Amino acid sequence: MSRITGLLRAREAALLLFTLALALALAVARPGFASQANVNAMLIGMAPDGVLAVGMTLLIVAGMFDLSVGSVLALSAVAAGLAMNHHAPVWLAIGAGLATGAACGAINGLIVTRLAVNALIATLGMMTLARSLTQVLTDGRSLSSFPSSFTAIGQGYTLNVSNSVLVMLLVMAAGDLLLRHHASLRRFYYVGSSERAAELAGVPVARVKMAGFVATGLLAAVAGILVASRLNAATPTAGVGAELRVISATVIGGAALSGGEGTILGAALGVLLLAIVSNALTQLNVSIYWQGAVNGIILILAVALDAYVRRRKRDA
Repeated sequence: MSRITGLLRAREAALLLFTLALALALAVARPGFASQANVNAMLIGMAPDGVLAVGMTLLIVAGMFDLSVGSVLALSAVAAGLAMNHHAPVWLAIGAGLATGAACGAINGLIVTRLAVNALIATLGMMTLARSLTQVLTDGRSLSSFPSSFTAIGQGYTLNVSNSVLVMLLVMAAGDLLLRHHASLRRFYYVGSSERAAELAGVPVARVKMAGFVATGLLAAVAGILVASRLNAATPTAGVGAELRVISATVIGGAALSGGEGTILGAALGVLLLAIVSNALTQLNVSIYWQGAVNGIILILAVALDAYVRRRKRDA
């Protein structure tokens, strides 16, 4: 375990150095990149993906993933928006959004653990279902004109730091500490390394998987509420492509798609790197339509590099 921990730390350190070097190069090439306004906009923009990455890391460490997080983000925001448009108190609307996300995660977990359906198929179905429900519930239109107490969540600042960024940092810090040190979350590593060995050791594998999916759905709802409160709108197209960005960031951060390895700190660095790349493309006046292609290339390179490193280790 110490060798694995050492490797993860080395990967995190290398990723941090690469990210800092890229940011420095961009700051020199494009002075506007390092401006306070641009840095604030970049951090606020990456906050939803940062929250999503925490749940995705839990699942990938356990050898699974969730393709529905972007759609669940949108559906949770729509649920909260509908509640507010029907004059529900803000706290109740937020509760409705969080419950929607947790319910979607629970359904994913039940399909995977009770029906033994592959996580790819189960979450692909939920991705389609949740996205369609957002269209049905809104007739394809955005919900808006929310109370100021709701928009203050995403638009407000605390100690000159955006509330969205603070929420992201708190979720990431809590998730990283718990995954590293709390016994119940360390079980995700055991399940991802070997389900059979985990079962023989007394680890409740089904409950661990279920908890991972519920946590991921709940965090998707948190991200949806951050987006809706910042934009003062719940749109049925929110979160499109978020699942691939977050999976890319998690793999770039050192998580193994085969399970058993990965940290939330690494995923956070991956999210930061992708945000810098996206911002750089904007600074360089590259068409926004190329950003999806760039993210896809980065994901392919990250997975290919991960497979190469593991093959070299196995053959050594």
